[in-house]
Amino acid sequence: MSVPSLRARVRAETAEEIRAIAKRHLATEGANLSLRAVARDAGLVPSALYRYFPSRDALLTALITDAYAALAASAKAAEAAVPRDDLRARFLALSHGVRSWALDHPAEYALIYGSPVPGYAAPPEMVGPASEVVLTLIGILFDAAERGLLPTIPSRPLPAATAADLRRLLAQSQGPKPAWTEPAPESVIAIAFTLWTQLFGLVTFEVFGRLDDLIDARREYFEHQILVMADLAGLDAGPAPGDG
Repeated sequence: MSVPSLRARVRAETAEEIRAIAKRHLATEGANLSLRAVARDAGLVPSALYRYFPSRDALLTALITDAYAALAASAKAAEAAVPRDDLRARFLALSHGVRSWALDHPAEYALIYGSPVPGYAAPPEMVGPASEVVLTLIGILFDAAERGLLPTIPSRPLPAATAADLRRLLAQSQGPKPAWTEPAPESVIAIAFTLWTQLFGLVTFEVFGRLDDLIDARREYFEHQILVMADLAGLDAGPAPGDG
């Protein structure tokens, strides 16, 4: 191995170690990371840490990107394991993938879905990693629309300004594009957003203790709520009529 490639590998390994240490600090300090403490635990002087992450915000961005990627990987792996024609099961699996990761990584979940970090502004390139779960959800809804399933929500026409926003998002998205015109793609995206906010509301309530002393059977409660949303969205189970 050449000297430059060896240096690159050592640098990458050190940066990864710093990220791992910072994630452990999240569990005790929240997003109020002390770079000095992270450097100490990594066996570095503070000035050396800045060669890998030039600021607290740079380290936070790396941690947030990692968290979004890990959350999306959990959700997408669960959804991908379900037969493509079972739309309800795909939504349920995706939802459980989100919940499982959040419960296993509460500090990282809090970093991306908790209170905004004071003084931190996410860079534009964060939009992609943050959108992976909702794009997968939109893909499920698009598959439902292509099968002719007509969702029952929203029950009223979208406001013109909202419809325009959703059309803009669809045009900008690198995700799935519809091959049909009715129902209007923006109305399907609106339904996906409804399911998305409901899903993360349920997960957030559980992770942040809002269900403590209220609901003991958490998994059963979660699954019931998700299936209610699947019913409202018209997500069918199993093969469509006429499928082989």
